[in-house]
Amino acid sequence: MKKNNLRIVKIDKSKSLFNYEKKILINELILDLKLGYYDFEKEKSQKIKFSLEIDYEDKKPTNDKDIKSIVNYGTVVKLITKLVKKKHYNFLESLAEAVFDELFKDKRIGKIMLKIEKLEILKDCSSVGIQITKKKSHDKF
Repeated sequence: MKKNNLRIVKIDKSKSLFNYEKKILINELILDLKLGYYDFEKEKSQKIKFSLEIDYEDKKPTNDKDIKSIVNYGTVVKLITKLVKKKHYNFLESLAEAVFDELFKDKRIGKIMLKIEKLEILKDCSSVGIQITKKKSHDKF
């Protein structure tokens, strides 16, 4: 008679069996602000549109009673609004870097796609702008 070679494996309940890949979407946040290099852009507000995709990882499922268990899109919107009121940015790229710097303070966030558009700057275009994707490197320096 053959002996069964099965072993019982105990699962450590403190470790997760899953990794969650999550994405926050913020589409077409439109703010009036002074942004730009030229004097007329420094004097008069213009409509600026922000769209973001924020990728983050988590080892735990969302806790329905704890807002800290998610990357909160409301907090992201407030952060952008606060950044643009705090300082004048000459270039969309420098504003984008300021947004990246703030958002990457959350260690769960690994990648951000940010699109910023000026809606009223060129009359022949509905918008002009930039799109930058930045992600954390796993390389050690």
